[in-house]
Amino acid sequence: MKITEDGAVGGIGRVFHLLRLLSEVDSGGMRLTDLAARASLPRPTAHRLLRALMAEDAVSFDARRKRYTLGLGLFLLAAKAGGTPGLRDIARPVVLRLTAALGETLFLLVHNGYDAVCIERTAGPLPIRSFTGDIGGRVPLGMGQGSVAILAFLPPAEQDEIIRHNLPRMRDVGGPDEASLRAELAEVRRDGYCGGGSGLIPGMAGLGAPILDQDGRAVAALSIGTTTDRLTPARRQIIAEMLRQEAAMISRSLNPFDPALRRAAAALTRAPQG
Repeated sequence: MKITEDGAVGGIGRVFHLLRLLSEVDSGGMRLTDLAARASLPRPTAHRLLRALMAEDAVSFDARRKRYTLGLGLFLLAAKAGGTPGLRDIARPVVLRLTAALGETLFLLVHNGYDAVCIERTAGPLPIRSFTGDIGGRVPLGMGQGSVAILAFLPPAEQDEIIRHNLPRMRDVGGPDEASLRAELAEVRRDGYCGGGSGLIPGMAGLGAPILDQDGRAVAALSIGTTTDRLTPARRQIIAEMLRQEAAMISRSLNPFDPALRRAAAALTRAPQG
């Protein structure tokens, strides 16, 4: 479609051209000046179109960094194409099956900024205490097996920024120092899961496996919460492999437009199916 300055057809073309440009950049987004130049549009015209897209939640604007990104509304529309199930729908049968098979509490955590947010939880017969808590609970990335599994499989620059931001937060609750955390992240990347065993809560232990997108970037994690006496070395290896296999299956089934992969709150508003 030819992009023209006037007319409804030209207006639609300009809108989609801006959206395509935003889809071609990384998650950092683009500045108005760069967008207008690449779209061959006057700056005021580009700004007017972007404001209209923001009103429909198709584009988001970071006022601090002065950058535009694709908005959640666009992903909500795309997620409905073909009725493809979302992360929570895909993972719920998995966490139910693992809880029934192992008699343990399972968590589904999703990456959200500097945190991991619990969007699904199935409780085993034993009372388990965790920093994540129930559905909707959040924990800094780097604290707890599921969040460590996510952090280990993020791009290096993003990982560094999260570590710098979260270290003071974790220090306040007895979390690891930077050297210990980075050593654990390297181990998790090597093994494909977080097998830290004992957690920061006395008597509690756990394991976590990352759920990766098509680029190998962690978007979520499956984790198990249990007691230290139940997580024997032999049982740990078996559970870790089960988590890895199930996480890999979920990864292969992900809808790249699922809003849960862009913003945890979107997943929390959807009731699980089945």
